[in-house]
Amino acid sequence: MAGTNAASSRAQTEKQAQGQTQRETQRGTQRETQRGTLTVELDLPSAQVLADQISTIQDLQFVMECCKRLLTELVKPEDEREPVVPQALWSAALMAYDRCFTRGKKFGLSADDVRDLPLEGQVMKFHSWVVDERNRLARHPANPYEVARVGTVLSAPGPSDGIADGTADGSAERQVQGITVLSASHILVDGAGVRQLGALASELAKHTAEKAQKQEGTVLAEAQKIGLDKLYGMPPLPVGAPGDEDPRAEEAEEV
Repeated sequence: MAGTNAASSRAQTEKQAQGQTQRETQRGTQRETQRGTLTVELDLPSAQVLADQISTIQDLQFVMECCKRLLTELVKPEDEREPVVPQALWSAALMAYDRCFTRGKKFGLSADDVRDLPLEGQVMKFHSWVVDERNRLARHPANPYEVARVGTVLSAPGPSDGIADGTADGSAERQVQGITVLSASHILVDGAGVRQLGALASELAKHTAEKAQKQEGTVLAEAQKIGLDKLYGMPPLPVGAPGDEDPRAEEAEEV
């Protein structure tokens, strides 16, 4: 009886494994049939550069979209704005723009990419200001007065102001009535500055797209040097972003 149960358990395990393999094969075959081709993943230095360029373009497009949305918020009267929305859009734009640049030489954009743009005016000065604003936004202020000022509320000065306190002349006695705190806005830019950042991001995106197009040719040339047998033996590149596979779908198939 025990042997029969063990054999049955092994058979069930093998069946489940075969089913899993079959489902994976079917999904891969479906992808190949839908596209008519097989796409395999390349792990090459040139492919890393291309992937980095595409990532940079996506960040710059995000900056452009944030600036577009922010402009629609800034034209609204202040009493009709949701305060968190402009601040969130501006903060996100600064973060995404700064993420496109790196101190290294292999990936990301550099100051030279900004200098090479066909733009007039103090482009580098504006670029440096944007980066500084991002750095200021991402760190706790060394000087608390950068973001808030504290004051004390005094009673209204009267005719007796400047002489000894008292009410002999009928004026109110001078006194400290309370404390007030004034917070500074995190959006220190007007519509013109937002448009300038959007235009700068747009030009950088075009500049990076041109480099990515050339880099794609480099990757293709290196891929063609790899043997076909090796290429066809590589794992297929998943369709969609990593993690898009829904585990619930697999669970449903197993039921």
